[in-house]
Amino acid sequence: MHITTKALVLRTTDYKESDKILTLLTQDQGKLAAAARGCRKKGSAIAAGCQLLVWSEMVLYDYQGRWAVKESATQRLFRGVRDDIQRLALGCYFAEVAELLAVEGLPSPELLSLTLNSLHALDKMPEKPLPLVKAAFEWKALALAGYEPLLEDGKVCGEGISLPLPPPALAALEHILHGDPRRLFSFQLGEEPLKQLAGASEAYLHTQLERGFSTLDYYKSLEMQPGGAPDRGLSQAYGGG
Repeated sequence: MHITTKALVLRTTDYKESDKILTLLTQDQGKLAAAARGCRKKGSAIAAGCQLLVWSEMVLYDYQGRWAVKESATQRLFRGVRDDIQRLALGCYFAEVAELLAVEGLPSPELLSLTLNSLHALDKMPEKPLPLVKAAFEWKALALAGYEPLLEDGKVCGEGISLPLPPPALAALEHILHGDPRRLFSFQLGEEPLKQLAGASEAYLHTQLERGFSTLDYYKSLEMQPGGAPDRGLSQAYGGG
């Protein structure tokens, strides 16, 4: 059995001497795992498309009851993300959140579109502050997963949490939740309202999902120590080989 689908690589794990196990968010099959056999060998035809945060068209086949990558044609490498360690760390955080929220075998077109659009923002929209892109992704991802907050009396509320926000931040959040998803990042905020919106999104995400994220910890460590060791940090945070 073979299927052809477009897929975003959310996670990679080295396996045996030359293989990888990929976690993919696919256009047609939702989240699935696939073996990329021999992709770490020099000259492998599928190597480029089996990298973390690459968007590819893939041919998958059934190998001993599991999916394996037969062909991979790269569509987007998001080079602007790869060339900047903070953007790369943030992109890996988006992937970790998407992996958690996606359901195995269930198509998630809105979540896939959000993740790709957020990577595009990191790649091609350098004028957008990283906290703005991060907050927009977090709020929208949670809403798509059924955790949309209530906005009332100058506060953002959800199960177990109520956070005050100033009017400019509340207006931005209304845009994120209910505006045109193609214009998700088309808003501006002053430094203090953006700081409050970003802090609230992170606190709300932690409360609703009841867990932390190693990639987020690494991203925040870069804000404190921008000269950190990128390759080792990402490998430890999320298997970004």
